[in-house]
Amino acid sequence: MVHDSESDAFIPFDFENLQAQIPELKQLDCDLEVHSYEPSIDSSNMHPKVWVQLAETIEESYTTYDGFVILHGSDTMAYTASALSFMLENLNKPVVLTGSQLPSGVPRTDAKENLITAIEIASSYRNGVPEVPEVCVYFEYQLYRGNRIHKVNAENFEAFASVNYSPLAEAGVHLKFNRSYVRKVNQRSLQVHKKFNPNVGVLKLFPGITESAVKNSLDHPETEAVILETFGAGNAPTTKWFLSALAEAIERGVLILNVSQCVGGSVDLGRYETSKSLKDLGVLSAQDMTFEASLTKLMFVLAHVEDKAERIALITSDLRGELTL
Repeated sequence: MVHDSESDAFIPFDFENLQAQIPELKQLDCDLEVHSYEPSIDSSNMHPKVWVQLAETIEESYTTYDGFVILHGSDTMAYTASALSFMLENLNKPVVLTGSQLPSGVPRTDAKENLITAIEIASSYRNGVPEVPEVCVYFEYQLYRGNRIHKVNAENFEAFASVNYSPLAEAGVHLKFNRSYVRKVNQRSLQVHKKFNPNVGVLKLFPGITESAVKNSLDHPETEAVILETFGAGNAPTTKWFLSALAEAIERGVLILNVSQCVGGSVDLGRYETSKSLKDLGVLSAQDMTFEASLTKLMFVLAHVEDKAERIALITSDLRGELTL
């Protein structure tokens, strides 16, 4: 982002001037090519159409380059990283998303270090094999699996956390890769999936939630799946009207995925009385998936599979390292 004097706000800038903004890039031991999209957008305007655009760019140049770095605003970076992880099946090269909390050009910006290290990671190979052949996010000296992160801070440089999965690498004087946590290279060809189904609703529970609020979230005729954001380890009210509303939606074929409002930990349906009823109704468990991974996974599965049983099997399975079985 750069500061626009007319609007007195930060707006996207033209990445063609990237090397002029960060001359240190010329010192890296790799060849760079910069690709820009027109128009550049703020990440708050992110849309599945842009995810497809990103995936197609990687697909078209997959055999030409050793790795890819995506410059992305931090606000929706977790959504994009999760979506790309599902789109890029059999990915065997690094795709590293990064950005900054302070815009490029600001004296204390974190953009330079994040970008330089992201490029180093994307070009890091060991015995001819990429160190991190998966979609990941680099921010403030930490490399995370892309579908495991959540933005936790809007002001600190440590913007992201991956509470349920250890970092893939740490950047100090040297890059230290935690290879036991990195997905392994396979011999299958890259498959790029380019469809998302947006007919997903979100129902966040809170004390005192009304019957009308719940039914309005569940009863929309186009809704095919709903994320139920519950308390703690997947707990929810046990009132008769609430359970009846869920049962009616499930009977109509709506898939309901239980995602904890907590940043860390896992949904454990049936552990407490307040979640046993959900399990009995057929509510699905997101286990330790993030909200962002849960949402993009639902949109991805709904777009590619019609059969209900197969949808449930995929949603509750580990597809790209997004959950711990």
